[in-house]
Amino acid sequence: MVTMQDVARRAGVTKQTVSNVVTGRVGVRPDTAARVRVAIDELGYVPNLVARSLATGSTRTVGLFVPTVGTAFYADLVEEVEDALDEHGHHLLLCTTRRSGDRARRHLAGLTSRSVDALLVAGDQDLLDHLPLLADARFPVALCAWETDAPPRFPMVTVDYEKGGLLAGRHLRDLGHEHVVVLASPAHARRVEGFRRAFTERGREVREDRVHFVHEPSFRAAFDAARFALAAYPEVTALFATHDVLATGAVEAAQAANRTVPFDLSVVAYDDCPAGPSFRPSMTSVVLPRRQMARSAVSLLLDAAAGREPATPHRMLPPDLVVRDSSGPAANRAGGSGAG
Repeated sequence: MVTMQDVARRAGVTKQTVSNVVTGRVGVRPDTAARVRVAIDELGYVPNLVARSLATGSTRTVGLFVPTVGTAFYADLVEEVEDALDEHGHHLLLCTTRRSGDRARRHLAGLTSRSVDALLVAGDQDLLDHLPLLADARFPVALCAWETDAPPRFPMVTVDYEKGGLLAGRHLRDLGHEHVVVLASPAHARRVEGFRRAFTERGREVREDRVHFVHEPSFRAAFDAARFALAAYPEVTALFATHDVLATGAVEAAQAANRTVPFDLSVVAYDDCPAGPSFRPSMTSVVLPRRQMARSAVSLLLDAAAGREPATPHRMLPPDLVVRDSSGPAANRAGGSGAG
């Protein structure tokens, strides 16, 4: 078995220098650190993580809770968190909650027994009731991508979700759309509120009966909800979906109803999954800075794990709107005088 002393001899440094490179606790000159890493690769040295954690009191492992890895948003978030941790010499232990508070509680108990250094919780579905458990955790906890209010004791990186809805609403409003429908996940109340505010800014409103909450975030559920809305409100010229999968279902429903997007119906999505630009027509969407969120959250968490007070423990990043082919000027369709 290759030892740390073997690496030290190959690199021409002391054993302590190798330890400093491996643990990252003490700074090492970049050229020396590079020489040590080359020796590690050449010899195939694998640090004894158990011995190192006993010696340092740190496992250099960070837990990450996400609801799922089945969406582009969380897949990108996981990748960026892993990359950022790797750059700081930390390992990732990934847990999916599947939007189950009970599953999250079991994961939390497991992380405690594994002695992780810190925990990042991304996404707030079904976890609000378990915040007291997080507060009692034996390691620092940070939150990322939460849309609901969380206690200020947790450092957090999130996005101004309401502003994203506002950007979408202003875009459709400025294109002349007065008759709109919203397809929304029940968890996306802030996105809907921002969208509605865009119309009240101009003295108009989005009627309550034109906001349809889709409880199952699936293409089929979105298709059915959009098909119903378009049949019930033929005057509608635009649709806002608070999630990409809802938007793609709506486009298919419009096409099934012989309505062309964007000439008969403009569609604006939220989250900007990778298929957005390649979907036909390419999807106008609110874009969230998910990779920036991940890196900022890792920075907060590692500061907390090291006992450092972050200058800004609560960070809200701005979303953006990318206009593509799925939205255009309002068509000349029959309708009343108010938005709805």
